[in-house]
Amino acid sequence: MRLYSTDAGVAREDSPGMLSLLALDHTDVGEVLRRGDLETARTAAVTSTRPVHDVTLRAPVPAPGQVVIAGLNYPSHAEEARELAASLGREFSGLPTEPSFQLLPITAAHDPDAAIRVPAAAPYQVDYEGEVAVVIGRTADDVPVERAWDCVAGLTIANDVSARDVQLSALLSGSIAGIADAKSFPTFKPMGPCLVTADEFTLPVDLRIRTRVNGELRQDDRTATMLFDFPTLVSAVSRRYRLEPGDVILTGTPSGAGAFCDAYLTEGDVVEVEVERLGVLRNPVGWSRSVSSASLRR
Repeated sequence: MRLYSTDAGVAREDSPGMLSLLALDHTDVGEVLRRGDLETARTAAVTSTRPVHDVTLRAPVPAPGQVVIAGLNYPSHAEEARELAASLGREFSGLPTEPSFQLLPITAAHDPDAAIRVPAAAPYQVDYEGEVAVVIGRTADDVPVERAWDCVAGLTIANDVSARDVQLSALLSGSIAGIADAKSFPTFKPMGPCLVTADEFTLPVDLRIRTRVNGELRQDDRTATMLFDFPTLVSAVSRRYRLEPGDVILTGTPSGAGAFCDAYLTEGDVVEVEVERLGVLRNPVGWSRSVSSASLRR
């Protein structure tokens, strides 16, 4: 099942490109999950049908209870991180032997098609990271790997936008909290366009993920190459944080982010993250209202 949060309410895609608005007392998919009504949405009555381009899409979970990000989960990304560390004269500890993750503010969550705002505090090195996001469907508190997928409502697409100058400064100073700060600006976590429910997938999940900027392919990999698969990540996170319905886990990015080819985002760019079977998450890039030409002078 494909569920959408829209300006007209919760919708189900019953045929390609056509959304069935549902007779539910919920404003978004996040509310559906928190109230335990995912199966209700599957059979809910339809109030009207509209083409997907006739509604304004929101993030499937516009206000997650928690946003968790996993780091260095693709070997291809770990390799480019190793090369960058070497160029900076820093030691690289190698591939992680267990998942690493951080908690971000929910205010970073953002909608499909809405502009990623380059912040005045860090306007020069804003970067993209195409990712698959796991959306939690039931409470997960120290769950074993073999039961972790049962706690998943479904998958969506995310863009883990990052201010690389802030991130690099944190890395060089050893500030782990500073790395999270680089990823926490408002609009820096677009998600969507929909939630594809977990029953649509068979473990192990293998999806092609690609990121394009202005039509140019920048990232291309498969989730099968991840160091830690979706159940392993959910289990690991649940050992530190109690996960509740509507929480979101970003599962890492492959190689090809702008920091590794000196191609940062700027006003007028369009970022598209495409994931097999999940769709395309598209966001233009614009300046924050507080950014002026004077503030951009180096």
